[in-house]
Amino acid sequence: MRNKLEQAIVTRQRTLQKEDKNLELGLGMRINGGKLILLATLFVVSACSLPRGGPIASEVVGENRTPDNIQVTAVDRISAKNIAEWPRSGWHGHYHWFARSPGPKSRIIQTGDLVTLTVWDNPANSVLLGPAERSTPLRPVEVNEAGTIFVPYVDDITVAGLTPYQAREKIQRELLPIAPSAQVQIGVTPGPQNSVDVVTGVVAPQRLPLSDRNVSILSVLAQSGGVSEQVENPLVRLQRQGKSYEIPLDSLLKDPAKNVIVRGGDQIIVEEDERYFIAVGATETERQVFFNQEDITAMEAVTMLGGLNDDRANPQGLFVLRQYDAEDIRPDNSGPNHEHVVFSFDLTRADSLFGANTFQIQPGDIVVASESAIRPAQAVIALVGSLFAIASVF
Repeated sequence: MRNKLEQAIVTRQRTLQKEDKNLELGLGMRINGGKLILLATLFVVSACSLPRGGPIASEVVGENRTPDNIQVTAVDRISAKNIAEWPRSGWHGHYHWFARSPGPKSRIIQTGDLVTLTVWDNPANSVLLGPAERSTPLRPVEVNEAGTIFVPYVDDITVAGLTPYQAREKIQRELLPIAPSAQVQIGVTPGPQNSVDVVTGVVAPQRLPLSDRNVSILSVLAQSGGVSEQVENPLVRLQRQGKSYEIPLDSLLKDPAKNVIVRGGDQIIVEEDERYFIAVGATETERQVFFNQEDITAMEAVTMLGGLNDDRANPQGLFVLRQYDAEDIRPDNSGPNHEHVVFSFDLTRADSLFGANTFQIQPGDIVVASESAIRPAQAVIALVGSLFAIASVF
């Protein structure tokens, strides 16, 4: 009887131990599951604070977010045409260049040129030659400020503004009274007014004499060894008679009409084009982008940045931020209403795409590709699903 009672007590203890273990296991599962659910909830709540490379569209131009002193303008085909008439920002608005105007092949004698004369005559009755001479070279003479050179037995003769052929004929006519049979040869060494100075930005800076009046600027650059490889985004600047003209090298190379004819006294400088815009947000690259051509549209700017990031970008939220000068404000809507303007583009609409393809980026603009608000939410949903899947295992 005693043995049966002891066995019953042992059996009951084992049963209670099993129930305690089951209770602990169930409680643990509830606790762990609760932690997973709590963690998933925290992820959902913090979806908008996940790491991002830029703002979402509503953070830039959402309701009650844009200050009253910032103008927001949607860009489409019509508005892009109107904006093109607004004042330019960031620089003087366009490159100063001039049309190509070919000149004659002949050279014009200018002040500062060196003129060398060789006179041929009959030595028997010549006042210019010795008994055994058939010709005599006269020392080089510089064309003075009055445009004349001195010729022995003739005095000063004006040659500036004449071609070498015209100057030879004139000198020979002046010699007729004293040397009827004399013939004249003329040589001209170009001076500063018949040369151009290639100052910097090329392989071989130099003063380059002009062979005629039809030498193009690309020919001058080629004779100077070409543009130096150390110059990024080359800008060609030509200074003439107190005025300065400039053009990107890329535009100069592509358009034959811009390959202008240089003049004596021109100075040519090749330097880096300092115009740039800044790109931030959900593009393939975020950087300072220098202008490598005369004009860059909004679509070209996106292309230069490698396009929008497929995993992050919101194509409905491309923005260009621009600051105008105070004097550019136009209350009559012929220009910006405020100094600070945000131009918005919806690249999912054809009308806005056409507008972006004509909208001109200005130096100093900030191009912002907004982040998609859907992609982070999708990532959170997928993560929550994974957490619940893990919880179901337990």
